[in-house]
Amino acid sequence: MISFKRISLPAVLCLGGLLLATAAPAADDGQPNNSLRAGAYVVFLHTKADDLSGPYVPPGANLNTQDFQTLYFAYVRRLSSKFDLELATGWPPLTKTEGKGPATLGSVAYNGQVLATSRWVAPTLLLEYKFRSENAAFQPYVGAGVNYTVFYDRNFTAQGNAVSGGPTRLSLSSSVGPAITAGLRYKLSDRWSMYGSYTWSQIKTNLTADTAGEIRTSRLSLGPQVLVLSAGYSF
Repeated sequence: MISFKRISLPAVLCLGGLLLATAAPAADDGQPNNSLRAGAYVVFLHTKADDLSGPYVPPGANLNTQDFQTLYFAYVRRLSSKFDLELATGWPPLTKTEGKGPATLGSVAYNGQVLATSRWVAPTLLLEYKFRSENAAFQPYVGAGVNYTVFYDRNFTAQGNAVSGGPTRLSLSSSVGPAITAGLRYKLSDRWSMYGSYTWSQIKTNLTADTAGEIRTSRLSLGPQVLVLSAGYSF
């Protein structure tokens, strides 16, 4: 269960982005000014991490995160015939972090083993520019904005605890970073459209593992590249 304390910051950002989108002036030209989109995120994580540092950590002990898929949701406010404001988020995915480097640490398997799991909430606010007329069947667009990511339900697996030498608490710091997107809309009718887009964002987090007071740390840059396929309804 997600506690209010854990989601307060992303919830405030999400609410603030929603208020910004709905408060933004819309074009008064008879076109629908609001859209809801839903679909699928396919997320490719390009993880770069500092080697783990701390007690009993050998050189070269590193980390990797696995790719994943999840649901995509967005509210889009039409500002004009050329500009939209999108607030996007996804169903909180389960992200798996695995060991990278030595085959074993001591006598415990390490490389390729899932050491920890977490979930995250990552609302993204994007200002988008549309290249063609809104009546065109195909309408390409690009956008840029900001991403906020917060992690929760952070846990070491049994394998992670074994590698660490005992029960271990995991901490992952929140992240604010840029995001850019490029996409294509296919208009099905006055109200319905299909969308495909590719988005890059920057997520950096400080990892801290606490095993009975023994602290091990790393700095991770996830660099997610996200393929989105969705359907949208305008009103």
